[in-house]
Amino acid sequence: MDKEQNGKEKNMESYVAETRELTKYYNSFCALNKVNISVRRGEIYGLIGDNGAGKSTFLKLLAGQIFASSGEMELFGRREKKELDAMRSRMGVIIENPGFYPNLSIEENLEYYRIQKGIPGKKTVEEALEMTGLTNYRKKTGKTLSLGLKQRLGLAIALMGVPELLLLDEPINGLDPSGMIEMRNLLLKINREKNITILISSHILSELDKIATVYGFLKDGSLLEQISAQELHKKCSDYIEIQVSDPEKYLVLLESRLHHRDYQMQPDGKIHIYHVKENPETFGALASDAGIRIRELAKRQKSLENYYMDLKNGGGKKC
Repeated sequence: MDKEQNGKEKNMESYVAETRELTKYYNSFCALNKVNISVRRGEIYGLIGDNGAGKSTFLKLLAGQIFASSGEMELFGRREKKELDAMRSRMGVIIENPGFYPNLSIEENLEYYRIQKGIPGKKTVEEALEMTGLTNYRKKTGKTLSLGLKQRLGLAIALMGVPELLLLDEPINGLDPSGMIEMRNLLLKINREKNITILISSHILSELDKIATVYGFLKDGSLLEQISAQELHKKCSDYIEIQVSDPEKYLVLLESRLHHRDYQMQPDGKIHIYHVKENPETFGALASDAGIRIRELAKRQKSLENYYMDLKNGGGKKC
């Protein structure tokens, strides 16, 4: 293989999943609308959206559980149907509830899936147990497991054979706080130590905020934005929140005297002023000097939840 071809192969492999105009209809209902998403190798990609936003549909399309109405996808740089089927052997998937046999032990369930997947060597089971912290629970039967252990067993099944890409649909949904922490730390460990790329969907934004390196925001089947964690944290920097007796007059002064135009009036009448370098007292003095009464003044930080709500309320392009 020549150097040019080698370069192309390397570039193709830098993305483990890409979609272009990916669309899915269920009869007349549009579940996914022309979605373009790119997942680089090594990322933890957080797919964010309310229930019904299209998260599970998108993951099922990548996993080959359903078929697209239009658009295309690439997995590990391959796009033809036969190639896609082959590439899916390099993926581990948990979509909806992880399936296992309640009367079999954790170890027996893993052995069953090892044989079913055609993965040679019983050491695979030991590796999956160790990776997910289930070694000490190996003899517990499925029906006796807590929700947290069930989720870990599902993850262990998905990790059989050490895939390069994990698709996880709401893996922290329903877990108690300690279970969320355990799952979060486990995913970080898998990503860092095994270099496994993770595409994870969730509506629990505070948890994704702790692990994701890239975000994709879905609403009504449309992708509102794809943004890196670094860019998002810049956008979620500190801001000033102020409520005054005469907001219209205050905004004129804000633009003419302080030259701030990056602000937003909230539905409750409060003004959010972004990308500020001045102290909060500067914004209070602007009102006081003009005889405008200050009802509230605070320095705040925009959370991922706030960012998502602002983005969502801006609207998505429906089918």
